Amino acid sequence: MIAQKKIIIFLLFLVSIFYSNKILGNAILIPMDESQKNHLKAYGITYWVLQNGLEANWLLNYRGGSFTFDYVKDIADECIIRGVSYEVISDAELSIIYNRIASPEVNMDKIKLEKAPKIAVYSPEGKQPWDDAVTLVLTYAEIKYDRIYDKEIVNGELSKYDWLHLHHEDFTGQYGKFYGAYRYASWYKEAKKKAEADAQILGFNKVSKLKLFVAKRIKEYVFSGGFLFAMCSATDSYDIALAAENTDICESMFDGDPADPNCQEKLDFSKTLAFKDFTLVRNPMEYEFSNIDATQNKTRRSLNEKNDFFTLFDFSAKWDPVPTMLCQNHTKIIHGFMGQTTAFTKDYIKSNVLIMGELKSQNEARYIHGELGQGTWTFYGGHDPEDYRHYVGDPKTELKLHPNSPGYRLILNNILFPAAKKKKKKT
Repeated sequence: MIAQKKIIIFLLFLVSIFYSNKILGNAILIPMDESQKNHLKAYGITYWVLQNGLEANWLLNYRGGSFTFDYVKDIADECIIRGVSYEVISDAELSIIYNRIASPEVNMDKIKLEKAPKIAVYSPEGKQPWDDAVTLVLTYAEIKYDRIYDKEIVNGELSKYDWLHLHHEDFTGQYGKFYGAYRYASWYKEAKKKAEADAQILGFNKVSKLKLFVAKRIKEYVFSGGFLFAMCSATDSYDIALAAENTDICESMFDGDPADPNCQEKLDFSKTLAFKDFTLVRNPMEYEFSNIDATQNKTRRSLNEKNDFFTLFDFSAKWDPVPTMLCQNHTKIIHGFMGQTTAFTKDYIKSNVLIMGELKSQNEARYIHGELGQGTWTFYGGHDPEDYRHYVGDPKTELKLHPNSPGYRLILNNILFPAAKKKKKKT
């Protein structure tokens, strides 16, 4: 009798554990429309779910790109802790949602997220998370990432990662073209000295040659199936470095010898990912790399913080799931923000590049995407979506004041994109 009572008590205990997880409902829905209290941390919840080996679904264009999971009390508790809005729904309610999404009459789709991608950020030592929008939002959303730089890429460690972000970077070897304004600043001189020393240690006699080697390794990484994301000057300077593989575009203050006087004519645009036919800004005193960046066209561009907006394109969720995923948001109108590279002049974008966000009146793109081999890349103009004009030394953006930032949501769409189960584009 005593033994039977113990068995019954134990079984009741197991049942109580089961119902503590299931009694409130069968699924969790994280809405991503205007009802969501913290859009940015909602991505962190989804990443956390995948990290713990649980299944997740991304409901494209349903309530701003919502997420669903099987109901587990720990997920609900984590949403409460992180301040993320969620709803507990029954299997019947979930079935109604899924049936609606599956209807050919609506522009929605359900994408299964399979596993948490391993994330790397290409960034030098000593950079704080708030020096770069991606590291800032990863930290705020509580998404883990590894910091890697030239040494790790030269040593072949990039293949360990599913997704790579290029920190605000200059791949041309011109030190961000800060020479004109900051050549006497201690931070500039120290950064240049360290970059030169690092290049020597890694076997390169110029920083530009090291950066070219790194750029080519990153291109190989994408071709082999990697996911690349870059913002601000890491976009155009990357392509410029690839195009200038067979010439020298750096003046003597950058690498000790003059640039090739015919470097413009020697650019090879077949080597770039996104841009073509651009003209270099040769003046070392000018804070600009080329005419790719639309902000350098001062005669045409007439924008300020009050009227600077760009629009996301609508894509077919069922036919074009990739750009649909990358554009998920609770609004299609995004407030613009500046950077060394703010926007991409459309005249210099290759025809096979997909423009996902643009300011049509200014003939500029802000958010573009492309494929290379088995992988993809995404370029996003500007420096910080919640700091319209970011200057060197400005204080960090407090994302707790911007938990619903649509500009930052675009970054986090790219974080989850590699987790999606691959779907072939319909033809």
